[in-house]
Amino acid sequence: MDLFLSIFPIVLLIYLMVKRNAFPSYVALPLIAGIVYLLQLFYFKNEFILLNANIVSAIISVFTPISVIFGAVFFNRMMESSGAMNTLRSWLGNISENPVAQLMIIGWAFAFMLEGASGFGTPVAIAAPILVGIGFKPMQVVMLALVMNSVPVSFGAVGTPTWYGFKTLLDSGTIGGEDVSSIGKYSALIHFVAAFVIPILALRFIVSWKEIKQNILFILLSVLSCTVPYLLIAQFNYEFPSLVGGAIGLFVSVLLAGKGIGLAKTEQKKEKQPIAAKTLIKAFTPTLLLIIILVLTRVQQLPFKAMLNDSSEWLEFSLGELGIFKVSRGLIFSVENIFKTGVGDSYKLLYTPSLIPFVVTVVISFFIFALSWNKCKDIYLKSAFQVQKPFLALVGAMIMVKLMMVGDNYSMTQTIGKGLADATQQHWVSFASFLGALGAFFSGSNTISNVTFGAVQCSVATATGLSVPLILALQSVGGAMGNMVCINNIIAGCSVLGIDKAEGTILKKTVIPMLVYGLIAAIVAFFL
Repeated sequence: MDLFLSIFPIVLLIYLMVKRNAFPSYVALPLIAGIVYLLQLFYFKNEFILLNANIVSAIISVFTPISVIFGAVFFNRMMESSGAMNTLRSWLGNISENPVAQLMIIGWAFAFMLEGASGFGTPVAIAAPILVGIGFKPMQVVMLALVMNSVPVSFGAVGTPTWYGFKTLLDSGTIGGEDVSSIGKYSALIHFVAAFVIPILALRFIVSWKEIKQNILFILLSVLSCTVPYLLIAQFNYEFPSLVGGAIGLFVSVLLAGKGIGLAKTEQKKEKQPIAAKTLIKAFTPTLLLIIILVLTRVQQLPFKAMLNDSSEWLEFSLGELGIFKVSRGLIFSVENIFKTGVGDSYKLLYTPSLIPFVVTVVISFFIFALSWNKCKDIYLKSAFQVQKPFLALVGAMIMVKLMMVGDNYSMTQTIGKGLADATQQHWVSFASFLGALGAFFSGSNTISNVTFGAVQCSVATATGLSVPLILALQSVGGAMGNMVCINNIIAGCSVLGIDKAEGTILKKTVIPMLVYGLIAAIVAFFL
């Protein structure tokens, strides 16, 4: 009954979002959060105060994804209003009018590099609007972006899912430093094999099988230009595979497309319009600025990451029963010991990719493009209006996630994980990635999925005699492929592009490549 009632809210949520007259996410998610609250209170007998503390914690944690969405929307509106997006469209058209080339350059290689630098759904938020600007349909672009943004995720945000996701196991001595390196190597190899299939399935959302066959050589070269350096770097480092692999892949893909290598000849729809170098540099400046700031603030060897994450106390005062409010020197705002339960949450104003780099880049761009005060105000107001419904949806999602994790080893999420593990035993190698995907579906994060289910995966591997690093690598791969069906990512993609009530439809489509990914992971793991 514990397992049934733990799974029930997820099944009901999926049903509500994919049925014929689907509920919009901003209705379905708060509704499911309410059901989880009642189950936790009356069946699982968790404390009323503890549950309410987790709701407050969830509301605080919503500021991270919603501010990233706002930053991305703000940036994309500025790019459109300033005319920079039109210049980028013309430039891409000059490189190649072939839609497959455009999709692979922006949707695959460029997004691959962005994931390596930042994570947090930034690739979908930046790459998707560029593709829509070129002329692709918004809903198809969201599906392509979600599926493409899976291979690099285990090493996203300079390797955070790997080095931080398994930090608890490392700190407790359950695994060693060599095991973390092995997890990185195994993850990269599984992703490398999957990359021969997944980008093709993503392209299929937009182009026909005929177009894919005609351009298959370019597709494979573009894929390999990212994944070969990615795999090689992962043999000795788990921070830079996606960042460096994406940068090399982007350069090679643009070079190949410019020379037409591996591409079917397309009918020239219009004459190439030469773009002045000064105009092109100006149009590219916001995006380049964005990437430079992301890299500078994410690379561990530079001082900026530590500065933005400085948790040393600067300010503290009591909020009464609500808890203790703290501000650190790195402007991390946190509320601790909510309702005296020990529960707390925080918002990293400077490190969350919103104020830095999105808002800062937009403000600088206002001056670069000499936009009027009224134009700037209009961009801001329209961006703020666009994130209202996603905010409600994300509040529901975060409350649901936080409540399902109440109870530590006896939480609803752990009950699901252990139930699946008990049912499969020695065959767990075939299912481990799907538990990782479930974690990402809940939380919207490969990192949180690894933190949540790493211990479960480790205990199953130990109990069944399976390789611990391999099973944890499958967990990490699963968290990455779960990005395709993660509610938070789908909401973010739809809200950035202004798509309404399509989350269920997108989920139905993206679950298929996710299942294929899991099958590939299981086959590779079997041979390993």
